[in-house]
Amino acid sequence: MNVKGESYKTIWLNEANPKEVKIINQLKLPFSFEINTLRSCEDACLAISEMQVRGAGLIGATAGFGMYLATLECSNNNFEDELENFARKLISTRPTASNLFWAVNKQKNAISKASTPEEKRMTAKEEAIRIADEDAAFCKKIGEHGFQLIADISNSKNGKTVNILTHCNAGWLAFVDHGSATSPIYAAHDAGVDVHVWVDETRPRNQGASLTCWELAQHGVKHTLVVDNLGGHLMQHGMVDMVLVGTDRTTRTGDVANKIGTYLKALAANDNDVPFYVALPSSTFDFEVSNGLSEIPIEERSEDEVLFPSGLSQKRQEFETLQISPTKTRAKNWGFDVTPAKLISGLICERGICEANEKSILSLFPEKA
Repeated sequence: MNVKGESYKTIWLNEANPKEVKIINQLKLPFSFEINTLRSCEDACLAISEMQVRGAGLIGATAGFGMYLATLECSNNNFEDELENFARKLISTRPTASNLFWAVNKQKNAISKASTPEEKRMTAKEEAIRIADEDAAFCKKIGEHGFQLIADISNSKNGKTVNILTHCNAGWLAFVDHGSATSPIYAAHDAGVDVHVWVDETRPRNQGASLTCWELAQHGVKHTLVVDNLGGHLMQHGMVDMVLVGTDRTTRTGDVANKIGTYLKALAANDNDVPFYVALPSSTFDFEVSNGLSEIPIEERSEDEVLFPSGLSQKRQEFETLQISPTKTRAKNWGFDVTPAKLISGLICERGICEANEKSILSLFPEKA
């Protein structure tokens, strides 16, 4: 992705000092573009838990690099036990996204095949880079497959604007590059398709307003910010041609856990015959889980995110936190909900597009049968 004409990924190894990992601090966007340095596994854990990095793919990539940084901290005489402790700390940072434990386990398997501590460190470094590069490559392929869906809608409308509704940020900032839900949008835009995105603000953290709008603007894609509850109205009036979202964990049967409010968009899309697609790399599948409602843990975050939203003061041009409810009011803040497979038109993966059911998913991933 280009930022003011310069190419960036969301996470990368510092070539000048390979014991450091660089990230874009998403807490500062869209008002400031800040690059932070991770020097330890603890730094990686904090980056994930504090949401300096967020999104399924990027959480996985950060965990991969976190495991590499952990190997640099492990002593030679107690390497395995110390590494296992670091792995548990990483896995505990966020409960819902499958990419997190997928990346940690992928690193553990790779490291276990090396012999000496130095070989294990080198293996972890190579595997972390491989995880990040694969995430970017898979997201690019998602864009290639999803592009055809948008192009077909464009053709059916004789080239008129294709209006896409998205929820939260499943873009470049949620992965290493390209994004999942935004990748087909970028591919369509770059191919000359007239595309416009309705961007849900995505309360309470406003990832749509602050992150999706920022990166769409960087890429030159037409977009309009809307309040979260406007989607149903837009669909009722024929103003949405497709809903396209990401996912933090998807079951082998096609149930999807995504940012809170996604389920309501799927219900509205189903009621108005609007196609509802979910884009994801294979690392976001949890093939050990069949029932999303009963088996996917849903993260409950701090009530402060609801009670005290933050933003840039127009008067002072400073970042401020506001109180919007009476002092004694309490809030609940579940971060995700589950959309049942029956409401999903299809899943867009790096291997192609499939229906949201076990048979169709396994036709793309037969090795998981």
